Amino acid sequence: MANPVFGANIKLLRTRRGRSQEETAIALEVKRSSYSGYENGTAEPSFELLVRMSEYFKVSTDKLLRDDLTALSESQLGVLERGGDIDLSGRRLRVLATTVDKDDRENVELVPEKAKAGYALGYADPEYISILPTFQMPFLARDRKYRTFQISGDSMPPVAEGSWVTGEYMQNWQTIRDGQPYIVVTKDDGIVFKVVYSQVKEKGTLLLCSTNPLYTPYEVQIANVLEIWKFVHFISAELPEPNLSRDELARSVVDLRKEVGQLRLAMEQQGRLTF
Repeated sequence: MANPVFGANIKLLRTRRGRSQEETAIALEVKRSSYSGYENGTAEPSFELLVRMSEYFKVSTDKLLRDDLTALSESQLGVLERGGDIDLSGRRLRVLATTVDKDDRENVELVPEKAKAGYALGYADPEYISILPTFQMPFLARDRKYRTFQISGDSMPPVAEGSWVTGEYMQNWQTIRDGQPYIVVTKDDGIVFKVVYSQVKEKGTLLLCSTNPLYTPYEVQIANVLEIWKFVHFISAELPEPNLSRDELARSVVDLRKEVGQLRLAMEQQGRLTF
């Protein structure tokens, strides 16, 4: 039985190129009627022809056969057609460059402010990662991978500018929990620390929000994302701003208790006088 996703995919890629079925069939060295059958889902190409189609459309055979390319955004299709790879599911196996100490334990690499600009280029380069400062945090789980990033800006209070935020490496982006903070590494914006909402299935994007209401939420294409790290903790030289409403409430409770105590004492004294 023919694969309907495959037929829709090659039709989409053909029409985006502005080619007719006849022109595409000639380029692939097949009959027009045969090619029409592939698009309509009434026929299946041979393995050799499938490889030629992959080379012709510059899309991997796996994506041609499995992924619904009609669901991609215009920008995602552009990346795909330029030879870029897009992870639609968020489950793709990712190879992470990392370092270990003399006892073969995973280090926590430190990405200071001055190294952030180059991280989006060198994140997958073992040589680049090897020159980053490293340390150990004995209270972190030994079976997970962590990295610490220095954060700039005031978009994520109570995390102040210059704080060090540690994240746990996310292998499967499908496990992102909406409304939770993550460190997101993107091709265009570099390293950002935001509250994340996944829109991968619906729009192929992540919605990034700040805890500072002055900053407007914005979307990033999943094809633009390089790494995601789940927030674990942060280290800062600044104390967080006090929660004034909570402090005021506590003071009100104390004052109320004093008033109740004074009233009770007055009533007891009044009762003794009456007696």
